[in-house]
Amino acid sequence: MIEFKVEGDYIPMIQLLKAAGLVQTGGEAQIVVEHGEVTYNGEVDYRKRLKVKQGDLVEFRGQKIKII
Repeated sequence: MIEFKVEGDYIPMIQLLKAAGLVQTGGEAQIVVEHGEVTYNGEVDYRKRLKVKQGDLVEFRGQKIKII
């Protein structure tokens, strides 16, 4: 599991995927979110600009990211 410390109140989903090193570009992040490959707190979420906050759990291709 990856623990990601968010600076500020939140980080947009596409920025999180890029910052965690799970995708190479923001464009790739948008595509995987649009295709339903990302879960947010256990549910598939298609919002690219979703505000991911402390305590949330994001999962993508077997990798879990816990926001701390």
